[in-house]
Amino acid sequence: MNMKIKKIFNNNVALTEDLNQTEMVVMGKGLSFQKKVGDEIDTEKIEKTFITPSESFADKLSELFDDIPYDIMALSKDIIDMANRELHTELNDSLYLSLSDHIHFAVTRSKNGLPIKNALMWEVQKFYKAEHRVARKALDMIKVRTGVSLPEDEAASIALHLFNARQDSSGMEETMAMTNIVSSVTSIVKYHYGIAFEEESMNYSRFITHLRYFAYRMLRGELNNDHNDALYKQVKMQYPKAYDCAKKVQAYLNNQYNVEMTKDELAYFMIHIHRVSSREKS
Repeated sequence: MNMKIKKIFNNNVALTEDLNQTEMVVMGKGLSFQKKVGDEIDTEKIEKTFITPSESFADKLSELFDDIPYDIMALSKDIIDMANRELHTELNDSLYLSLSDHIHFAVTRSKNGLPIKNALMWEVQKFYKAEHRVARKALDMIKVRTGVSLPEDEAASIALHLFNARQDSSGMEETMAMTNIVSSVTSIVKYHYGIAFEEESMNYSRFITHLRYFAYRMLRGELNNDHNDALYKQVKMQYPKAYDCAKKVQAYLNNQYNVEMTKDELAYFMIHIHRVSSREKS
């Protein structure tokens, strides 16, 4: 493949054009070292290509290479390649940006003794088992390549990045349906309690995140089938008003989408509804 350099971002990444005038951002260690615009790229050095990228994407990729060591970018590529195989999918290219940035930040924090907890860790383990299993493998790869053992919370964070990269490829119809579900359920909770949400709060952010993931799984027929009676009864007893609200959500979903929520799903809804309605500070 004949590829000429149109723009050099740094020693490891360049914007190229082939004989069909197809633009690609290519990455590989040292592939543009001592090169200039118009030179041909040694294709054997190419490790990853981003075909017909937007100008903003190319700029973000360039900025990332300026801020993040190449070894981390290469590690992210290997993790994504592994995830594509394990999840039998093709993850969105935007994941190379977000995952590299996250891993670099997480490794740096860990070295400085500043780990960050993931408030959704248990839910990710429970509802996104495939992504979490892959993320656990990613932690092993990170340990081997960087010498840093990241905490289990980071497996949940990486799993969410993987999930979002799958979600990015959703069709417009599905995206609109998800948006409608989030909006409608949020309104049910808002009017049930007669409150205005503190949209900058952590509890609101957690609630919307849970709701988006629920809507995504619901539309794809991937809702959790477990019926954890013990958890359900405990939460129902502890948060009776949240239970009443959750039942309204359940009725809405049943009427509009013919979906029956399991007791597990209802229990987690109650927990998030209670948190967001009580406006607890986190």
